[in-house]
Amino acid sequence: MPKPDSPLSDISLQYATIRPIGVYALSGLAADGEHLLAVDSVRGYLIQIDPRTNNTTILNPHSVSAWIGVTGLMVWQDTLWFAKGQEVIWCDRQTLTPTVFTRLPYPVTGVAVWESTVYVSCQKSGYIHTYERSTGKSLERLPQPGIGPETMTVFEDALWVCDREEQTVYCLDRATGKIQFSALTPFSSPTGITFFAPFPSQSQDPIQDQDLIQAQNQTPVPYIAYADEEPYIRDDPNSEFPYQLTFRDRTFIHPLHIHHKAIAHYSLSNGFLVELSYVEELLPLEAVTLNNAEWRIALPSDTLRQRVRHVEPIGHPFTLEEQEGQKVAVFKFDQVLPHQGGLLGWKAVIEMYGLKYSLTPEDIDTSLTLPPDLQARYLIDDDDLAMDTPTILQAAKEAVGTETNVLRKILKIRNYVYDRLSYGIQPRIDTPDVALARGVGSCGEYVGVLLALARLNGIACRTIGRYKCPPHPELRHLPLEPDYNHVWLEFYVPGVGWLPMESNVDDIIDRGPYPERFFMGLAWYHTEIGKGISFTKMKADDKPEHISLGDLAINHIRFRILEELIPVGH
Repeated sequence: MPKPDSPLSDISLQYATIRPIGVYALSGLAADGEHLLAVDSVRGYLIQIDPRTNNTTILNPHSVSAWIGVTGLMVWQDTLWFAKGQEVIWCDRQTLTPTVFTRLPYPVTGVAVWESTVYVSCQKSGYIHTYERSTGKSLERLPQPGIGPETMTVFEDALWVCDREEQTVYCLDRATGKIQFSALTPFSSPTGITFFAPFPSQSQDPIQDQDLIQAQNQTPVPYIAYADEEPYIRDDPNSEFPYQLTFRDRTFIHPLHIHHKAIAHYSLSNGFLVELSYVEELLPLEAVTLNNAEWRIALPSDTLRQRVRHVEPIGHPFTLEEQEGQKVAVFKFDQVLPHQGGLLGWKAVIEMYGLKYSLTPEDIDTSLTLPPDLQARYLIDDDDLAMDTPTILQAAKEAVGTETNVLRKILKIRNYVYDRLSYGIQPRIDTPDVALARGVGSCGEYVGVLLALARLNGIACRTIGRYKCPPHPELRHLPLEPDYNHVWLEFYVPGVGWLPMESNVDDIIDRGPYPERFFMGLAWYHTEIGKGISFTKMKADDKPEHISLGDLAINHIRFRILEELIPVGH
């Protein structure tokens, strides 16, 4: 991994993705010298992959049926270890003759071996079970760090766990299972993990090798396997309707680069250089004349995980102002005439990284209190939060019970809301009491309920977000448009600062348990704009009160993903 204090790097990882040929769903990954080993659980292939060429060799051509459904993979000396169903199995690498090591009451998802210890992950039990390798004796259990199926590997003195549902890699203390830190993966559905030093020797492309060795410092980094489905348009010329929406398997391997800031309890992971354009098209719904008009549009924020490299105007010049520490583009018009057309907006080039905090309730200094200025601003009902209604007052009490620690309180509030709301697009955003009674809410309504319950419990909260870049980093330099806008929130922890929390995205399982991937974490594709201030405002000397921004213009949002970046600290 990059050194903690190394300078910011913009090295492209365009050659890094490995796409094995002829496979459908990788479910385990291991390093083997200059090659990678993986298992295709659909076809039952044990494969060897040349990372330079993607050349794929099937190592078990005569026993593929026995490997169907295999998960996890670990190389230990001259043996391979893996899981199938409820069994942990090892085999000699030459003969591939399977030997059952142990059997659990529930399905096993991952296996790791280090010296005399075997680690076995079991989602159903919720534990990582440890065994003595020579005797098979059960030793102790370590709690699984996440809620999903987990694969594992061991590197140096740490147990590394990759959770498919959490989209997270955890670094654990091998002895205690305590989380040292964690990092979000840049893609969904990670299914295997290993440490690999790419391209240790020269190949036919010395320039490519030089870039990769420089980028990864010739040290092993986590490589992650991914497996899921993607939608695509199928062309069926024999059908009356030849273009059909369907799904196909997608599986690949990609390095995970982590910059861990231990003193601040957070990690950054793979990022992308993204171009974001936001434009308002003047298109008034009625004839209106506006004099001395001023249009204010917030710009992307500079944060721990996001850095703005460049901003330029689109359609109309703007002046740059600072509002509460945030940059705002200000567009001025002497006069806007009836049915006048025009464009005004900005284009920004932004570095966006994955961010994950690894804070525990024990890390919080409970002697610290919320600063008075934040109490005055972020504990009040300033946005139709219905904080004085019986429904919300009762919910605020039920959500936290007798809990006093701020981290436990906000997590209990989140889970309470997830238990009572299901996601659904609404024609308008209702107040939190109405949304909670209805039981269905949009992301904005989730945020409203969360804000109300948190503020009533003394937790300063604010809305953040606006848009998410479509998460398709393989589509470089192509225009990508988000389907919807999106908001989430930040909550304040005294002594730590503002921490992110997604609104509804982690509400994926009826009545839980819920993943915590975006609790104190954000994926690389979240765009932070105008933190703590309004996104857009428009004023004019004679603007009618009934005229809103939506009556005057329509917006156009476009992303372009330019390149992948390694996070190494700002």
